[in-house]
Amino acid sequence: MTKRKIEYWVIPPEQNAEFVASMEEVLETYEKAYDPQHPVLCMDEQPIQLLKETQVPIDATKEHGQRVDYEYERNGTASIFMFAEPLSGFRQATAREHRTKADWAKEVAQLLDVRYAECERVTLVCDNLNTHTKGAFYEVFEPEQARAYIKRINFCYTPKHGSWLNVAECELSCLTRQCLSDRRIGELPELQEEIGAWADKTNAKQRGVDWQFRIEYARVKLKRLYPKIHT
Repeated sequence: MTKRKIEYWVIPPEQNAEFVASMEEVLETYEKAYDPQHPVLCMDEQPIQLLKETQVPIDATKEHGQRVDYEYERNGTASIFMFAEPLSGFRQATAREHRTKADWAKEVAQLLDVRYAECERVTLVCDNLNTHTKGAFYEVFEPEQARAYIKRINFCYTPKHGSWLNVAECELSCLTRQCLSDRRIGELPELQEEIGAWADKTNAKQRGVDWQFRIEYARVKLKRLYPKIHT
């Protein structure tokens, strides 16, 4: 049975110059010292199924835990937007009905207007999804405003099949385990409240990210990914 079992994994390409170029750019970004005027911010997204209860759960007692009926009602989907600043320990988790270009641009703009209003530039680490583009801002804001946002962002894209390089993906995994697993959340406002509470609690601990994987390690451990130079 072991031979027939399938595990889904992120398999990087062999000897791919574009992959290693993007990977090294991300790793070099993580090596920079903290600069409050130019912070490094990582973002990622995750879809989630909204599930409503069809029966009122039975509260937990000293004899047994909370009892929930096995039946549930599907209530559409939502998308979680995770932003994480590795060196300061800041996280922001929000949820929207969709994850279109407009949704993404509005989430980024909100951070630029509030938390990073006084910052000169922000380095934004994200994957190369087709919604994560400069043009997304022009679909939401007037040209002057869109250009103003873009000029304050230094885009840094993870390589295709290299999403493990994004700190925000790790934070989404933490959010799922600590807040969403083994639970049913049926409404978008409830989801927004729950993940917002998780972010507030995590931020209160000021848990930073100690990223250890560096370029010099990648060139040894992931040597197979680098093109062979023939002289």
